[in-house]
Amino acid sequence: MFAAFVNAFKVKELRSRLLFTAGIIVLVRVASNLPCPGVNSGALNQYLTNFSQEAASGGVMAMVNLFTGGALEQFAVATLGIMPYITSSIIMQLLTPVLPSLEKMSRDGESGRQKINQYTRYLTVLICIFQGFLAAAAMADPSRIGLPSPHLPLYVGSQTVFMLMTIIVLTATTMVFMWLGEQVTERGIGNGVSIIITINIIARMPQAVTQLVEMTISGQTMSGATFKPVQLLLLFAVFIAVTAATILLTQGYRRVPIQMVRKTIGTQVMGGSTYMPLKVNFANVMPIIFAGAIMMVPGPLFNGLAQFTKGRDWSGASDFFLSLGTLFRYHSTGYMVLYGLLIMGFSYFWVASQFNPIQISENLKRDGAYIPGIRPGQPTADFLDQTMTRVTFGGAVFLTALALFPMILATPIFGIDFLVASFFGGTSLLIMVGVVLDTMSQMESHLTMRNYDGFLKSGRLRGRNAIQ
Repeated sequence: MFAAFVNAFKVKELRSRLLFTAGIIVLVRVASNLPCPGVNSGALNQYLTNFSQEAASGGVMAMVNLFTGGALEQFAVATLGIMPYITSSIIMQLLTPVLPSLEKMSRDGESGRQKINQYTRYLTVLICIFQGFLAAAAMADPSRIGLPSPHLPLYVGSQTVFMLMTIIVLTATTMVFMWLGEQVTERGIGNGVSIIITINIIARMPQAVTQLVEMTISGQTMSGATFKPVQLLLLFAVFIAVTAATILLTQGYRRVPIQMVRKTIGTQVMGGSTYMPLKVNFANVMPIIFAGAIMMVPGPLFNGLAQFTKGRDWSGASDFFLSLGTLFRYHSTGYMVLYGLLIMGFSYFWVASQFNPIQISENLKRDGAYIPGIRPGQPTADFLDQTMTRVTFGGAVFLTALALFPMILATPIFGIDFLVASFFGGTSLLIMVGVVLDTMSQMESHLTMRNYDGFLKSGRLRGRNAIQ
């Protein structure tokens, strides 16, 4: 494997792609550490020091801070990161099978895809403006989102000017990140947008390792529980096991045999036996993202209703809403149960919206291909639908366990800090594993095309996009 990395710099094209990607990564990390204009850095650091419980226990702010590589802690120009573009892309993917006009565009080839990409960029701008306004309003007055009020203002100058300037800067940075991601995909190595997210996640790893070392030296976890060196070794073993399981989940698929009619085109004979891969984790990280987005709503909503009804004539309403808010508190049993059920449900929802067995059956019939033992047409569609449902169940159970495992580690029982626990599963580990496999697969393709050995002595890497 190390020889393959050395050989990568011997290939001129691959070397230039790697250096170009490295340059973009440096720009992204600089933006993640450059505060927005008008931010009172001293007051912000003091406020975050006094209010660290939410970041230590997880939740919305901690997850956003992880995906932006710590940009939220400094309210950097990259606070929104690339996530608004990811959100708009997901929305467009969900709307394409629903809206006939978008579905027609997706079938129009390159011109249709360009139109959909253009609509995605427009939607990204709208999402950036909305999220930028929320971020600016939260900086102007954190109590608006249920956080304690700071002793000193977190901004300097006029509040109106600060909010307007913040919205413009955050929106512009996200659009630049989107353009940089496209440049990496075209001129670099790997998927640019995914690499930007992965680099931001990996940037938090040194801090997680530092916290592990501090817990080992002090002998206590964040919750005050005993932490011994043997537990550190156990965590490393668990990390390796979970990473291996994530790779299996990402790479696993069910082979459906396909028999194609042999055709002679020129001097080549086309057809024969092949197979159709049905991915175990067809939805990838989408169910976790959808479930997490929905679970952001109940807790703040019920807490807000409790504050609204407090002191009014509605007897018992405030206590009732507070109890509901406690039920949906991060790491609570009710939160985890509902979160797991949502992941299971969205796994099937994503497959139902993106996997079309009827269309696949028609394509097979048109190309003269069939599944041995299954009649073409509707029986083939029923077989594919039944097989995909069974495969999805196993993948959904595995994905749910992987998403809940970091939350279990971060409960008071184990007392592991959220930043450390986030690398033991969930969205961050799935993204890192998928992007690393995809990038290494592309690098291996460049090497093998030029008669160099790849990363594996036998077999080949399969990236996320290698199996379609």
